[in-house]
Amino acid sequence: MIRIGTSGWTYAPWRGVYYPRGLPQREELPYLAGRLATVEVNGTFYGPRKPTDYHRWRDITPDGFVFAIKGPRTVTHVNRLRDPEKPLTEFFDSGVFELGGKLGPVLWQTPASLRYDKARVSDFLTRLPRNIRHAMEVRDNTFANDEFIDLLTEHGVALVIADSPGIWPSLLAKTTDFAYLRLHGDTELYKSAYSDAALDKWADRVREWHEEQDVFVYFDNTMSAHAPLDAERLAERLRPACTPGADQPR
Repeated sequence: MIRIGTSGWTYAPWRGVYYPRGLPQREELPYLAGRLATVEVNGTFYGPRKPTDYHRWRDITPDGFVFAIKGPRTVTHVNRLRDPEKPLTEFFDSGVFELGGKLGPVLWQTPASLRYDKARVSDFLTRLPRNIRHAMEVRDNTFANDEFIDLLTEHGVALVIADSPGIWPSLLAKTTDFAYLRLHGDTELYKSAYSDAALDKWADRVREWHEEQDVFVYFDNTMSAHAPLDAERLAERLRPACTPGADQPR
């Protein structure tokens, strides 16, 4: 299974470029979900959502659509993975499971200022619920070590493969049964479109990973309308293995 989508869906620059002009904002998620197979929910990073939000997202998207949920910054940036039990409980009790079968991986993104600490990372991973998938994106080079990879493998957590324009480390290791790729911009962070050559390269890599793993891909070059357009371009390269959006040929 290959699923390709975007990091978020509510962006003013997408309107009239990707979203049809005049499309009501409440219709943007259903529109995206008709063309792509997954999306990252970014708002959960900044604060909790209500159970009714998750319930509504579940009901307005087609069967088979999947949401990746970004874990709260309280855990990753404020507490910096320390004492995670209470904020983790609050997060998972906020309604995440209202997504039901549309709940995909939970993304845990650490700040660039957080260095690797075995005890802290191990304690955090130990406290993650085991009934759902988790992926971890790290942004400091001290995480580039076998000990960290072994911890992820032990706990069945995916190491996020992050593509950024030479800003953060791009670590690669198979640690569980799925791969998680975040594409932050080809040449300019959050802004630039991916060239045909770059998409061809990533398509080849995704095909290789898919021989042994499910693959989730999210475009984070969201400051213009490049993210959804690039997602569709990559998905086209990967058919028929790529899970299509509801309105796309199957």
